[in-house]
Amino acid sequence: MSEPELAGRLAISDLRVSFGSRQVVAIGELAVGHGEIVGLAGESGSGKSMTTLAILGLAHTVGATVGGSITLDGTELTGLDQSALRQIRGRRIAAIFQSPATAFSPVHRVGGVMTRALRLHGAGKAEAAERAAEALRQVLLAPDLMRRYPSQLSGGQLQRVAIALAVALRAEILLADEPTSALDVTVQAEVLDLLRELRASEGMSILFISHDLAVVAELCDRVAVMRHGSIVEQGPADRVLSAPADPYTAELLDSVPRLAGAP
Repeated sequence: MSEPELAGRLAISDLRVSFGSRQVVAIGELAVGHGEIVGLAGESGSGKSMTTLAILGLAHTVGATVGGSITLDGTELTGLDQSALRQIRGRRIAAIFQSPATAFSPVHRVGGVMTRALRLHGAGKAEAAERAAEALRQVLLAPDLMRRYPSQLSGGQLQRVAIALAVALRAEILLADEPTSALDVTVQAEVLDLLRELRASEGMSILFISHDLAVVAELCDRVAVMRHGSIVEQGPADRVLSAPADPYTAELLDSVPRLAGAP
């Protein structure tokens, strides 16, 4: 890796994720600072999503074991029991994913999902409804969408609702796992603008996980490039993506489609 030790509100050190004897993630150092957007880039199968599950304390749900250190503002998360992790997930560390529809039950209205999550984290009934409505306004959605079912919303609207839930929970860190790859380019741009606004207005820290280096270059302050579960290069996004030090990063950049006639 090209970067030395990093400090941040979310800090990973010597992280190992394994399925039995097969190790799928081995990260020496990775950190996300306050109000920083860090890209975690790499091909499908490089270990990005398993890293997300490890941070959330959910790797065990797919049969994986986790070792090493994951800290939030200096508090060790690895090894915490699920009761303690449930207090952190959503309220302090939230996540959005490539297919937002999977985060919502098809038989419950989206407002019910939002208010239930808020009440699980201590909000009263009226406060939960008020915070959910305000969060929807912050992501430029009308609060009356709370009465709709997921099937009645577009993919872009559902992704905004998922982000609104993170806002309503007042999450400090957002793990965004391929959040724009299923969206058309216009809606993708809107979601990226929203993430920038959340960083500016709320001081939210974001780990943006993507295989799309063009999107990473547009959004992120720093980038870490993963291959076969390990980070091969990390540093300021403009430096890494304009003058990569690792051959794999250069290969990824060469694979980014370019318009005819573009340099």
